[in-house]
Amino acid sequence: MSKILVVDDEVRAYEFLKSILERHGHDVITSNNGNDALNKARKEDPDVMLLDVRMPGMDGIEVLKQLKKAVPLLPVILVTAVTDIDTAVQAIKLGAYDYVTKPLDSEKINIILKNALTELGLKREVSALRSKINKNTPLFEIMGSGDAMKKIYNEISNVAPTDYTIVLQGETGTGKELVARAIHNQSFRKDGEFFAVDCGAIPETLIESELYGYEKGAFTGADKRKEGYFELASNGTLFLDEIGNLPINMQSKLLRALEERRIRRLGGKRDIPIDVRIIVANNNKLENLMRSGVFREDLFYRLNEFTIELPPLRKRKEDLVFLIMHFLDETKLELKKNITGFSDSALDRLIGHNWPGNVRELRNVIRKAVLICPDNTEIDAQNISISIGQSSRKDDTGNLQTVTNHISKETTQLSKVEIDDYEGLSLKDIAKKSLNRIEKDIIMDVLKRTGGNKSKAARILKINNTTMHYKIKEYGIKPAP
Repeated sequence: MSKILVVDDEVRAYEFLKSILERHGHDVITSNNGNDALNKARKEDPDVMLLDVRMPGMDGIEVLKQLKKAVPLLPVILVTAVTDIDTAVQAIKLGAYDYVTKPLDSEKINIILKNALTELGLKREVSALRSKINKNTPLFEIMGSGDAMKKIYNEISNVAPTDYTIVLQGETGTGKELVARAIHNQSFRKDGEFFAVDCGAIPETLIESELYGYEKGAFTGADKRKEGYFELASNGTLFLDEIGNLPINMQSKLLRALEERRIRRLGGKRDIPIDVRIIVANNNKLENLMRSGVFREDLFYRLNEFTIELPPLRKRKEDLVFLIMHFLDETKLELKKNITGFSDSALDRLIGHNWPGNVRELRNVIRKAVLICPDNTEIDAQNISISIGQSSRKDDTGNLQTVTNHISKETTQLSKVEIDDYEGLSLKDIAKKSLNRIEKDIIMDVLKRTGGNKSKAARILKINNTTMHYKIKEYGIKPAP
C-alpha cells in the first residue's frame, strides 16, 4: 500500500481525490495549507504528493521549492487549472514529477501515480546503494588522494576516535557531509545512526520540533509524540549542516543542549538525557558570522573543539581526473550505460574549468554528459555543459555583469585620498582593503538594481541570506532609499 499526501485548500477537491485514491488501495493523508503540508511530508514520509498550485498564503510553487530541499526524493504531482499550464511547466523545471489539470481524470491520475511510484522505487534503490558504498568505501576512493586531501584524512584519523565536537568549513559542494560520515564511520559510534540535518532547508517555525521533537497536543496537528533528531541519533552522530542559518533563539537552545547533554521536547515537562556526537558545517567561516553578530560567541567556542577546512576543487586539481573517472563509473552503473571514456577535447574542457560549484558541480556535469551521450561511445566536448574561463553571472533580470570587469574598473579609479589611506600598510593589507571595497561596491550595486531586495540580491550573487546579512552589517551598507 502506498501513502499519498493530498494538498488542497478546498475540502471538496481533496475529498474527491482521497476517494479516488482510496478506491485504488492507497493510504491517503490530507492537508489544506503549505506549512502543514511541509510538516506532514517530513513527519508522515509519504510516497507521493498531489499538490494544488493555487492556495492562499504559501502557494504550490513555494511549497515545491522548500520540499525539494527538505525531501528531495519525494515525487510531486501538481494539480492545476488549464489556465495555469505555464505555471505547471515552471514547476516541472523546479523538480515536480508531473502535473494533472482540472477537471481531474481518475484514470490519468492513476497512470501518473503508478509511474511516479516506480521511479521513486528506483531512486530509493540507487540512494540506498550509494549510501552503502559511501559507508563501506574508504574516503580517498571517493574524494581523491592528493596532498590537500591527505591532510584532511590525517585530521579525520586523529579526531574520529574521540568525542570532540567538530566544525567542518568549506565552500558549497566540497564534500562536508562525506567527511562527516567518514568521521562517524571511524568512530566508536559507528554502529549508531548518522543523521544529517540541513539547517538552511527547514522553515524557522519547524526547526525546534525537528531537532527536539514534541509531545502529543504540543500544537495544532501534533496528534502523537514525535522524537526529534537529538533522540533519533542517540549513541550515534548528528550532523548539522549550514549551522550558520540557525536562528539566534535556536542557537541558545542548542548551546544548552550541548552543555547539559539534555533536551526537552516541545510541550514536554521533563528533560531527556542525550548521548550524541555533534558535527556541524558551514560554507562561511563561523568566526566571521560570530564577529558580525549573527552567530553566538559562546556557541562558537563550544562547537569549535576541532575544525577541519575543506579545500575547494580549484585548489586540488591533482584530484580532478580521478574524480572525473569516479563519477563516470558511478553514473554508468546507475544508468546501465557503456560509455567508453572521454575524448581529448572533453577532458580539456573539464580540466580547464575552474569549478566554482566544486565537486558537486563536477558530479552533475558528468552525470548529465553520461545521460545524453549515446551508448557505446565516448563523451565528447559537445556533451559537457559548462562554460570555460567565464567569470560572469547573469542576474534575474537578464543583465550580464562580469565581475572581473567590475574589479578592473574599480581598481583603476582609486582616488588620491584612498591611496593616502594605504600609507604604512603592507601589500597584503592593501590588497585586502581594496578587495573589501570592491566587494562592498558590487553588493551595493546589486542591491540598488534590486530595489534593496536583499533576498533577490543574494540569489544574484549566489550567496545565502545569512551571508548577505553579514556582508551588509560588516560593510555598514545602508538600505536603499
